[in-house]
Parts: sequence; C-alpha cells; structure tokens
Amino acid sequence: QVQLVESGGGLVQAGGSLRLSCAASGSIFRPNAMGWYRQAPGKQRELVAIIVSDGSTNYANSVKGRFTIARDNPKNTVYLQMNSLKPEDTAVYYCNGLDWDGISYWGKGTLVTVSA
Repeated sequence: QVQLVESGGGLVQAGGSLRLSCAASGSIFRPNAMGWYRQAPGKQRELVAIIVSDGSTNYANSVKGRFTIARDNPKNTVYLQMNSLKPEDTAVYYCNGLDWDGISYWGKGTLVTVSA
C-alpha cells in the first residue's frame, strides 16, 4: 500500500515563501516521476511541477522562476520550494507519484493560502 503524505502548507502573505514536502511510503515504491499539482476553488486540478527519475524537471509557466521542485530518492520524498508567492497561488496542493508500471498515487493535499 503506497501512501503519499504532504506537509508544509499554511497561510502566508504575498511575496512570502513556503516549502511543501511529500513523503512516500510503501513496501515497494520506486517512483518514476513525482510531482505537485494544485486545485484552486472552482478550477480544475493543474500540474505545478514534476521531476523525473533522471532529475529532469518541468514547471507550469505560471510558477517558473518562483518554484523549485526537488527530490530525495533514498527517502522517497519530494519538495516544492515556493517563493514570491502570489494570491493566485492559493490552492490545495497535491503530491503525485507515478511508478514504473504507470500507476499513479495521490496524497490528500495540503492547503496553501496566500493573502494580498
């Protein structure tokens, strides 16, 4: 049973920073890719950032230059450093892990609220 547990969300003022963490646990979980998605009220879930096993990354245009994704492979943990936060970054942030069989796992989400 694979579990992804996010932490690090909260309330921050515009221009501030937050660091999200996602720890993956499970008897056998060797993710191919891990990423962060977010869903704002009334909107569809969207990709924020993803990091693949070879270390390559991809970001949504809206967060490029402000957010950085990183992973600690031995710990099966992925991080999202969010700087220069904007009110439009307010959303529930979800961690996603994709294993080599194409199975996708999701965390329960952590709320990030950015006040103006």
